[in-house]
Parts: sequence; C-alpha cells; structure tokens
Amino acid sequence: MADDKITIIDAQADVEGKLGGKDAVVHGRIRGEIALTGRLTLGETARVEAIVTADSVEIAGELKGDVRARSVTLAEKARVQGKVDARVLVVREGAWLTGSVAAGESASKASPPPAAGPHHPPGGSGPSSGSMLPAGDKSPTGDKSPTGDKGDKAGA
Repeated sequence: MADDKITIIDAQADVEGKLGGKDAVVHGRIRGEIALTGRLTLGETARVEAIVTADSVEIAGELKGDVRARSVTLAEKARVQGKVDARVLVVREGAWLTGSVAAGESASKASPPPAAGPHHPPGGSGPSSGSMLPAGDKSPTGDKSPTGDKGDKAGA
C-alpha cells in the first residue's frame, strides 16, 4: 500500500533541495533537484528551477532546468526553459519550449547508437541552445537548400 502514495507540494510551498521518491505533484515552488522513479506532474501554478529525472513528466506550469524522462508532456500553459531529453515528447498547442531537445528512439540513453544514419550527422551538435528552426530547415543533408537557387537577384 505504501507504493500508491503521492508526494504533493501545494501552491503555498517553497522548497529548496532534493525531492526523491516515486510520484509527485507540484503546485508550488521548488529549487534544486527532482529525482523520481515514477510520474512527476507540475500544475499550472508550479514554478520549478531544477534538474528533473523521472519516468514520466507532465508540465503545465513553469520549469527552468533540464528534464530527462521516458515521456514528457508539455500542456497548453507550460513554459519550459532548458534541455529536454525524452523518448516520447508531446508539446500541446500554446506551450513554450526554449532550449535543446533530444527525443525519439535514441533519446534518454547514455550514449548515441554507433550508426546514427545519414539524417543525423555524428559531429553535429544541433542548433544552439535557445534557437528554433522552421520544420523545413531541420534536415542538414537535404539537397534542396532554401537559399541555393535564389541567385537571380545577385549583384543588386
């Protein structure tokens, strides 16, 4: 029965340090580190500055820091600034995410697979932290460059 207990940090709480355990719901402020074996839920009133590791993370409030989980969901009002490393990443319309993202089959592993494939250059570090690229500019190996065939106005 002890396994079905959930830690709750209410909206008036202000915690500094390390939060550990299985599952937690945060509505207040936390600064430090959160390391859970289960699910972390950050409510809309949550204001967290921490390094977060958990199996599953759902964010509806604000998070400044790195997140590493099997599954990360950013709700409509989520505000995340930092690195997100997750096998499954869901970003709802309206959520804000600023930082780097590693998502998919090879995310959340200690080291990348030896043969990453042609669409993931082994030496590339991706876009700089905080930058966002339009979907068409993501593929570094695509033959169609957005600036490649626009030379008719050269010399102007």
